[in-house]
Amino acid sequence: MIVKQQHAPASSHDHAIVLPRAVTVHSLAQALAALAPGLPAMLLSAPGAAGYAGIPWWRALVGESGAAFDMLDCGIDGGGALEALRAGQRRLVLTGPFATTVAEAAASIGAKVFDRRPASLDLGERGAERHLAAWLSDSASRNPAQAP
Repeated sequence: MIVKQQHAPASSHDHAIVLPRAVTVHSLAQALAALAPGLPAMLLSAPGAAGYAGIPWWRALVGESGAAFDMLDCGIDGGGALEALRAGQRRLVLTGPFATTVAEAAASIGAKVFDRRPASLDLGERGAERHLAAWLSDSASRNPAQAP
C-alpha cells in the first residue's frame, strides 16, 4: 500500500505513521550535522538520489551516521526502488506507474512506500544549518502519513 502524506496528524484508528522531522542531506557531513542536536530526525535523500547517487552510497551514509530513521527518494524509478528494498531500505519515496506494485512488495517485508517527499529542511541550502535545531524541535509539525 502506498502511504499518502498528510498535513495534519492522523488519528490512531486510521493507521497513522508519524515520523521525526525530515532533513534532506547530500553528504555524510550533513547527515552527522542533522543528528548532532540530539533531537529526533529522519535523514531524507535528495530527490531521485537512488538513481544518481546510488543505493549503496545511501545505505553506507545511513549506516555510518547511525541514523534511526531514513527515507530514500527513488523518484519514478520502480526498478531502483525494488533494488533499494533488496538492499534493506525500509522507507522510500516513489512516484510514477510502478508505485503501487512496489508498495505491495514493500508491505510484504514491512517496508513503506510514500507517494511524495515529506516537508524537510534541506542542508544543501545556504544557511539551513542555522535553522536545524528549531526545525527539529517543532513537535507540532511532525511528518504524519496515513495508509489508505
